[in-house]
Amino acid sequence: MATHSHDHNHGETKPVTDRTHDTSWSANLEKPQYADDRSLLERHAIEAIEHTTSGHHVNLVTHKAHGHPETYLYDALRERFGDSDVHWEYIEQCGCGGHVVRVHIE
Repeated sequence: MATHSHDHNHGETKPVTDRTHDTSWSANLEKPQYADDRSLLERHAIEAIEHTTSGHHVNLVTHKAHGHPETYLYDALRERFGDSDVHWEYIEQCGCGGHVVRVHIE
């Protein structure tokens, strides 16, 4: 297993999670590195879902820089998960401008 430094090295972005969550949880995709890199946000959102066990959900809290997740994130989720037992719903816009999408894993 690789270890991750807590230093902020340019060019390296820590994953949104490094463990499997056997509970419902929230993935913080509002950090500054996500503002400049939508593909990183999409990749980490997918990884967060893949690290959530069946019967739980993960709240994807997305960066405000990309607008409503319906305009970009839903397509990435459809492409990765298709008609599987992964379903999502828009919850709300945060006071800081980001958005919350709740993804249920059945």
